[in-house]
Amino acid sequence: MTETAVRVPLIGEDAPRFEAETTQGFIKFPDDFLGKWVIFFSHPADFTPVCTTEFITFASMQKEFQAMNCELLGLSIDSTFSHIA
Repeated sequence: MTETAVRVPLIGEDAPRFEAETTQGFIKFPDDFLGKWVIFFSHPADFTPVCTTEFITFASMQKEFQAMNCELLGLSIDSTFSHIA
């Protein structure tokens, strides 16, 4: 059996293609974001003080990012149900 190495993309490389269930519905990346900039950020877990303030700050600025043709996409290890809570 052959194993495929998985690595994090380097700066300047394309992000990997993926599909995911989100709090905003199902997405296909990058297909759903063609022609736009994307800020792709991550945080370790819901309900931690720093992560909550980061998400609130990004959310409060969402219209400003959209005005610059930029979408926000957050990544976490937690479930969709945890994010909604």
